[in-house]
Amino acid sequence: MLINGKALLDVANANNFAVPAFNISDWAMFTGIMDISEELQAPVIIAIHPDEVSHVTTDLIQAIRSRAHRSSVPVVIHWDHGGTYEQMLVAIQAGFTSVMIDASLLPFEENVALTKKVVDAAHVVGVSVEGELGTIGANDSYGEAGAAEITYTDPADALRFVQETGVDSLAVAIGTSHGLYPAEKSPELKLDLLREIKGVVGIPLVLHGGSANPDEEIGQAVKLGVNKINISSDIKVAYHERMREVLGTDRKLREPNAIQPEPIAALKVTAAQKIHLFDAAGQATLY
Repeated sequence: MLINGKALLDVANANNFAVPAFNISDWAMFTGIMDISEELQAPVIIAIHPDEVSHVTTDLIQAIRSRAHRSSVPVVIHWDHGGTYEQMLVAIQAGFTSVMIDASLLPFEENVALTKKVVDAAHVVGVSVEGELGTIGANDSYGEAGAAEITYTDPADALRFVQETGVDSLAVAIGTSHGLYPAEKSPELKLDLLREIKGVVGIPLVLHGGSANPDEEIGQAVKLGVNKINISSDIKVAYHERMREVLGTDRKLREPNAIQPEPIAALKVTAAQKIHLFDAAGQATLY
């Protein structure tokens, strides 16, 4: 059940649901995400961005591929927020089935040129490509690649970008920011802009900065054509907060099988809520 992003998201696009892209940063998080995805029969994207790759190393990808081949649900292994062409080649050689090249901070023509170069290389070997147009904000130092402020995606530029690059999916800037939102700040999605972009480009759209958005807005975004939503901060907070609590109860704990089951269970609760919110539960039967 290991497939590429295009095969996964084209089905989501045709059936009006979104696939969660869960950022994992260790093996326990990965197995927890796989378990809950299979329990709910939901297709899943295992996302790993460069900081996470530097921690788990590309050696882990073969183990993830092996687990994906045994899965009862479709699985995509996705390099999130790649910054260079060379990095994308590393991802392809390591066994990722989908890559994102994020050149959104470059001028439009440079973004097009770099994205197209990645598409040309990736498509030859059956790897799908996500691009980004517009800039997605960052709330804190843990926010992934993005500008301090949001530059909204222009629908006319989006159409030209898709036509000239051949990307399989497009991350759009409609009002989200990476990381956790501080108490005084809340996201306000421009749903009319999303509707306009989707009407122009037609391909699967991606929402970054999906953690902590109001459920009602996310649900509306899915109905309007978002087919992939990135979730990183929410599952990591659930996982590590419970781990802190477990470790705080007994300072002698040292064995993973005594420490990690409860953090994994907490991660699964959060992941399950996202899967249901995105209308992804049960959709594995479509593949």
